Amino acid sequence: MSQKFVVVDLETTGNSPKKGDRIIQFGAVIIEDGKITGRFSSLVNPLKEIPAFIEQLTGISDPMVKDAPLFEEIAPQVSEMLEDAYFVAHNVLFDLSFLQEELLNSGQEGFYGPVIDTVEMARILYPSADSYKLTDLAAREDLHHDRPHQADSDAQVTAELLLIMLEAVKALPEVTVKELAKLSEGLKSDLHLIFDDVLSLKERTLEILPDHIEVYRGIALKKRAGIRKVEQSAIEYPESVEEKKSLLQKAFSGYEFRHGQIEMMDCVREAFSKNGHALIEAGTGVGKSLGYLIPSAIFSLESNNPVVVSTYTTQLQEQLLFNDVPKLAHVLGTTINASLIKGRNNYISMARFEQSLREVEENYDTALTKMQILVWLTQTETGDFDELNLSSGGMLFWIKVKNERALFLKTKHWEDHDFYQRAIEKAHNADILITNHSMLLADLVSEKGPLPNYDYAVLDEGHQFEKAAGKYFGKSLDYLAVRLVLNQLGLYDQNQLFYKLEMLLNNNNADLGSRLHTFEINQLISDLVYETEELFKLAGTYARKALKNKTYGSKMNASIVPDKDNRIWTALKTTAERFYFHLKDLINSLEKRLDEAGKSPNRYTGVQQSILEEVVQVKEDLERICSTARTLFMDDSGYVRWIEADIRSLQNSTTIFSRPVYVSEYLAEQFFAKKRSVVVTSATLSVNNSFTFIKKELGLRNTLMEKQIPSPFSYESQVKLIVPDDLPDIKSVSNDDYVAAITEHIISIAEATKGRMLILFTSHEMLKKAYELIKESGLLEEFILIAQGITAGSRTRLTRNFKRFDKAILFGTSSFWEGVDIPGEDLSCLIIVRLPFTPPDEPITAAKCSLIKENGGSPFSELSLPEAVLRFKQGFGRLIRTSNDKGLIFIFDRRLVTTSYGSAFLHSVPDVPVEKGSITEIVDTIHDWL
Repeated sequence: MSQKFVVVDLETTGNSPKKGDRIIQFGAVIIEDGKITGRFSSLVNPLKEIPAFIEQLTGISDPMVKDAPLFEEIAPQVSEMLEDAYFVAHNVLFDLSFLQEELLNSGQEGFYGPVIDTVEMARILYPSADSYKLTDLAAREDLHHDRPHQADSDAQVTAELLLIMLEAVKALPEVTVKELAKLSEGLKSDLHLIFDDVLSLKERTLEILPDHIEVYRGIALKKRAGIRKVEQSAIEYPESVEEKKSLLQKAFSGYEFRHGQIEMMDCVREAFSKNGHALIEAGTGVGKSLGYLIPSAIFSLESNNPVVVSTYTTQLQEQLLFNDVPKLAHVLGTTINASLIKGRNNYISMARFEQSLREVEENYDTALTKMQILVWLTQTETGDFDELNLSSGGMLFWIKVKNERALFLKTKHWEDHDFYQRAIEKAHNADILITNHSMLLADLVSEKGPLPNYDYAVLDEGHQFEKAAGKYFGKSLDYLAVRLVLNQLGLYDQNQLFYKLEMLLNNNNADLGSRLHTFEINQLISDLVYETEELFKLAGTYARKALKNKTYGSKMNASIVPDKDNRIWTALKTTAERFYFHLKDLINSLEKRLDEAGKSPNRYTGVQQSILEEVVQVKEDLERICSTARTLFMDDSGYVRWIEADIRSLQNSTTIFSRPVYVSEYLAEQFFAKKRSVVVTSATLSVNNSFTFIKKELGLRNTLMEKQIPSPFSYESQVKLIVPDDLPDIKSVSNDDYVAAITEHIISIAEATKGRMLILFTSHEMLKKAYELIKESGLLEEFILIAQGITAGSRTRLTRNFKRFDKAILFGTSSFWEGVDIPGEDLSCLIIVRLPFTPPDEPITAAKCSLIKENGGSPFSELSLPEAVLRFKQGFGRLIRTSNDKGLIFIFDRRLVTTSYGSAFLHSVPDVPVEKGSITEIVDTIHDWL
């Protein structure tokens, strides 16, 4: 390639040149003939103040740009540099829009040549990357990037990244580049020019495919090794402490002996050997994963019984498979047949994807996603959707290509390359089979599930198993999901799926037209859309009325209580019944059409087969919706039912739920009673040193052992727990007054700790109010405030951003109480705003409390307190993740030290010094401690 690329990065005072934001630094790197041939950078005087946030982000201050040139002084040089070049930037529209504005304002011509967006290019070439931020891509490629958010440094790194990606395009198989070139016409930047050039070069030379690539039916795939059970000799279990130490030293350089890990190994060994169930609470730092994997693997090899390891989160599954299992194999000195199995829809259907490539694509997200998948297929061994980083539009496309039973599409030619079947085959050859709680539950109820027969299991993150079961056996109906299915079908004159189906059937059978009753079905779809609107409108109204005398924020959560004297309930139930019967009629009509089509399946083209498969999928979605509607409104199922909605967008956000109140009986009879040994483990299973609560929740009646293994960390020297005594009692003031009081304390603590602070809330409303008050105060302007539900991004992304800044505060609720791992100096302060009691009117909690009360029990001591203690333990565990961590925990809720039940919280966490004092005294303590 002999093109000239000018890679540009700008630092600016804000996001919008139209609103008066200006450039404060310009950086450019010139690439010619595949090499960097020049660089140019300059600070720029914006003739306005640089905001504090931008100064902290970039390190560029007002004094630094005071004597810098105006942009119009460097504009001629910039304009000359860009002549006959590709304009390249990371998020090119941002940099280009600023530059165009400044060039035109300086009397220069704007830039109208080809542009390359390295974000768009990276999305295609790195389809599995966690993030497409420049810093993260630089780390991925091991590029030196010591001054992020400095234009010269960012331009240099972007240029180096571009050169790597250009080589990556050249390294792709010709068939892949050919498809990418076709699809790239619809991209936002001019990448089609790059793909066309590479394709032209490849077509003129003889291609020799790399050994790891094969081309099948015009698609390049990574070759997969054959599946065979590796012969292994049984390994004797290390009985003595010294033997165990010797084994574990192989896994870690600088191995530190942890007595708890050895104790855990022996507990798991005993449970499996004696065919009994065990509860093992293993504190942070015990080394829980290898603590159960080593005895599990040895037991599997000597008994020829697979051991299933189930987790709640995908993150832990991947950690086990990619980090812990390789260590396990190294420790044991033998190959361990380990595999991970997920639900069928997690895997790509190659037949469906191949068909999608034959369809003309006009949608940007779909074209980009197809390009990502094409590159990914040259890299993946699993075909697992979770490996991909897709946009929301890309996820909609995945629905069309996910692995499902096909009725019309010819899939036989892809049988030998079916990723799902391969995953099942690997699972049946595994010694250690990793899955998740939902999959484990699905396998229980399925006559022929994907898991092999097994009698031994480890439930990691076991405190979540009951919650996972409730969710699995529950049902939900949400407005947007219903509308998505109906919109996919569409009315006849909207030329969507229903129109395509009618045309297909008419064109293939002229005599059929008169029997299709197209008008009647079209009217049925129209009526169903209307009933959907009415149903969810009434659901929102019902929720509002049910909560009319209660305080709630933007989120509503109202239990459904059937009452024939309640006018709104009667209207809601009647509408739901009409909705249900309309669905039944539509499903029957689609079934008749599919039956008709099935009489001559061989007459359809690939595109027509794809249309019919989409109709099958819509019909199955409608059947699920129909079944859910019946459960929610027409069955006396004994389930608890409720409505959730956001009042800011009442109809669009409304979801109707049903869940079983207790799943313990089912788990007792269908899971624990049928398995020889199940080890339930987690860092949080006991309450006040007792396993009574978790056993009741899980239905675990007979256990061989119940073991608490403490953390090896020296909490008494690593942690100080502080309870401010000058905050109001949470029950004695209004929510607004309480938030105002804690906000003042957060500001004082932040100033003293210099950030690195995680604040855990129990409600998003309180989080939002605290965040807004701190913002409005202007007292923490130099801090980066990152808030769940306010700052855009997933939990992983928010956590990653938090780690990037020295002066950062992370506001979290719900999912941030557990599973967030921020070791070392990245986190030195944790604030728990309230003790994490579930609101008593939360539907599941209310139903459980009612049953406990009916049986003469105490809902507080039997449910509310144990649940809160377990969640408190999870939150507490966020601070200390290694033996070198040190930090402060602030509990703003004085009930911890002023109530009799506060001791249940303190006795359930490691013994740490507890101090009380005013904010002034606390600030002095912070300075002394840190």
